[in-house]
Amino acid sequence: MQDITLFTEGTIDAATFAAGLARDHVADNVEVLNRLEPEQAADVLMRLPFDRAVGILDKPELDFGAEIIAALPRERAVPLLTGMADDRAADIFRWLEEPARGELMARLDPAARAAISSLLTYPPNTAGAAMTTEFVSVPSTWTVAQTLAHIRSVERTRETVYAIYVLDGATRRLVNAVTLRRLISGVPEANILSVAHADAPVKTSPSTDREDVARLISKYDLLAVPVVDSVGHLLGIVTVDDIIDAMIEETTEDVQKFGGMAAIDDPYMQIGLLEMLRKRGGWLAVLFLSEMLTASAMQYFEVELEKAIVLTLFIPLIMSSGGNSGSQATSLLIRSLALREVKLSDWWRVAARELPTGLLLGAILGVIGITRITLWQKLGFYDYGEHWMLVAATVAAALIGVVTFGSLAGSMLPFALQRVGFDPASASAPFVATLVDVTGLVIYFSVALMILRGTLL
Repeated sequence: MQDITLFTEGTIDAATFAAGLARDHVADNVEVLNRLEPEQAADVLMRLPFDRAVGILDKPELDFGAEIIAALPRERAVPLLTGMADDRAADIFRWLEEPARGELMARLDPAARAAISSLLTYPPNTAGAAMTTEFVSVPSTWTVAQTLAHIRSVERTRETVYAIYVLDGATRRLVNAVTLRRLISGVPEANILSVAHADAPVKTSPSTDREDVARLISKYDLLAVPVVDSVGHLLGIVTVDDIIDAMIEETTEDVQKFGGMAAIDDPYMQIGLLEMLRKRGGWLAVLFLSEMLTASAMQYFEVELEKAIVLTLFIPLIMSSGGNSGSQATSLLIRSLALREVKLSDWWRVAARELPTGLLLGAILGVIGITRITLWQKLGFYDYGEHWMLVAATVAAALIGVVTFGSLAGSMLPFALQRVGFDPASASAPFVATLVDVTGLVIYFSVALMILRGTLL
């Protein structure tokens, strides 16, 4: 792979650097260009063969596609945009700023401009925004031989030829879909529909969320899903590679939210300091303010703490156990909701599962806690006082209560967020842990008041 240090240190020119890139795979080229400044990447791209440059810009992994296009001379950028897949070109136009956006759009040929403008009308993260208009379609009156000849003539201008879409000759509505495997095994003189599946084609609408499109592709083992309008006209197709890229992006956003921060679009090394502070500072401030409730809870039980200092030894144990159980439950439910393994109406069934689970998990931890206190007392590692058995019982009972509450709260929070229209992934582990920390203290000291009243309290 090309050594970028030579370019960034200015020891060689862009032409020599581009010559080195031309010997590598396009995916490797993208990885190298991502480590350059957009202006440097544009300088290198200018010196690459046209097809190689288009191939690089077509890769969703290219981080600064819009900035690179904007840095190129207009007479170079327009042919590259025309040569790209329409969906990828539309993605670049979404990020382009004026005046570059308007200038480049005006210079495109009418067909490319119409296709890209149409894709830009669909909301982000939908099938319409992710689809490509470069697919293979043939009239339902064609033969297998005619279809094969057509594929040979257009394959270089189509994103995929593994699925052929058969349209009604008069209305241009989608009739069926034929895989390339079935096509090449058909009788040349036979009608194209003779090799089509008997079942109606799986299709979707342009407003469908891309996560639902991914489920269709996974469920029916497809390479592409046709996107049709309300009357059945074929608008485009969403390919499996586009969905994989989209799902990686979705997963990245969910992981970031689950870590207790706002989702970040750019790669980590390309995020500015102010953007990093904005994305992380808000969540941290909210969590910090929430954690203040923990101090308030401890102040409320200040008298009890003064009477039984030994109780403070187990506060971190109680709080972390509840937070851990809540985070486990939240992780399971966010994933299950995303995969549609459970629905919003299943909340009571989930609660019925988490309640005994939390009780048993808490009991297991309680037994471990009693064992630990007993061993430390008997072996002389620490003296918990004359009422050490009651202290052990308090810790065990509190663990059962806190872990049970954590499991219930962690499992119900994603349902509550989805019910009010928020992303369940916003039920981040730090948020759940903060919630359970406060309630865990209340449960712990309430249990201590009941068990230790008349002895330590």
